Amino acid sequence: MLRPLYKATQVRELDRRTIAGGIEGFALMQRAASSAWHSFRSRWPQARSISVLCGSGNNGGDGHVLAALAMQSGLKVQRITLKPLVELSGDAARAAELATSAGVGCEQWHPGIEFTGEVIVDALLGTGLTGEVQGHFKRAIEMINAAHRPVLAIDIPSGLVADTGAVPGLAVKAACTVTFIGDKVGLHTGDAPAYTGEIDFRPMGVKAQAYFDIPPTAWRLDDSLLANAFAPRLRTNHKGDMGHVLVMGGAPGFGGAALLACQAAARLGAGKVSLATAPEHITASLVRCPEVMAHGVRGGAEAAELPNNADVVVVGPGLGKAAWGQAMLQSALQSDAPLVVDADGLNLLASQWPDVRRDNWILTPHPGEAARLLGCEVADIQADRPAAAQALQRARGGVVILKGAGSLIAGPSGLVVCPYGNPGMASGGMGDVLSGMLGALIAQRGDVEFSAWLGAMVHALAADRAAEQEGERGLLASDLASYARKLINP
Repeated sequence: MLRPLYKATQVRELDRRTIAGGIEGFALMQRAASSAWHSFRSRWPQARSISVLCGSGNNGGDGHVLAALAMQSGLKVQRITLKPLVELSGDAARAAELATSAGVGCEQWHPGIEFTGEVIVDALLGTGLTGEVQGHFKRAIEMINAAHRPVLAIDIPSGLVADTGAVPGLAVKAACTVTFIGDKVGLHTGDAPAYTGEIDFRPMGVKAQAYFDIPPTAWRLDDSLLANAFAPRLRTNHKGDMGHVLVMGGAPGFGGAALLACQAAARLGAGKVSLATAPEHITASLVRCPEVMAHGVRGGAEAAELPNNADVVVVGPGLGKAAWGQAMLQSALQSDAPLVVDADGLNLLASQWPDVRRDNWILTPHPGEAARLLGCEVADIQADRPAAAQALQRARGGVVILKGAGSLIAGPSGLVVCPYGNPGMASGGMGDVLSGMLGALIAQRGDVEFSAWLGAMVHALAADRAAEQEGERGLLASDLASYARKLINP
């Protein structure tokens, strides 16, 4: 199942349509605050005090109404505003008056203020932010983060850019973010996972008609997709039905990466797995994974025919950028088989084959490799990951998986976000395992784009399962294959 994600302007249009459809703006604000209050209560049912920091716009208005609801429920409420109440206007002013009428006191924010609540509510800045937070808001965010108390962010953590997931300066680090009407793409990628905490999406009863002509900017993968993706095999299936994956990699001295890719391909169900690698790695491959058909390859002439016998070619793990690696990649590019290109295969594409594009390949860059492919800086990639992934897909064709927190899959059907994975994946070989998994899925399914969705999700979920069982620290790439196997055999 895929869940829709939107840009901030799209959500504001949905908000406008809802109001035009007969729901008063202030009533919609009250709905949002009520949703946030229920989210707060479900997460912190024992809390008896709360500090609510309110900005000057509608996001601040949500905070004022939430403060009133908390007061009516018997909590001790500290309401802090960054703009004098007399200067508020519109629905935000009505919300502030409602809180005051409910008996909620209000303090003007100042640098020495102390938070008295067990939980802090961030209602400072909404989804309109595009640059770095400045002035009092910056100092307020610093104080929130320094308080070391759980934070509920309303709609988005203040300081996070809703469309990109970037944090240009600093942002509130929330334990939970409750977001409304349309889930935002920037909550799920880039810097966002370090700031959002748990994401609680509340559609607030917006009618389906409001969405009909607003296509989502992206889609978020959901693990329910796995239930129907891996049907039981037919009793008559044999290895020839399950596809043949060829892994080309393992330059002299770099054999481990290619072996990781081979093992991952075998564990994800490929019928046959072959390896084209430097001759000195043959013994290690037989010991590591005797099911793999290993070929010792000294140069391009010996590798030229191998891709013609495979259903899919994975090229790049441990490839190196010297003449041996260049020859392997050239052999792969001359094949009509679908390709998965990773690691130094991507670096060679950037330097030696800058204009090559294909419809039947998956490119799997991390931000550094993506920057080389696009001829820009890593900071440019991270400033707008969705745009970078889509630009690379337009330039190179096929499907692009931009790896990192909230990996992005850009393909002919649009942009998809993988919300799974954990920091334990920050270890060598993880990308090699992903490339092998992708190769196996393409070999069995044939559909390159859907295989990219499944591969990214199985890879990340396998890491999550491994971390749940044994912890994040010390997680090895070779740990993932066994967990992935369980995921694809429900």
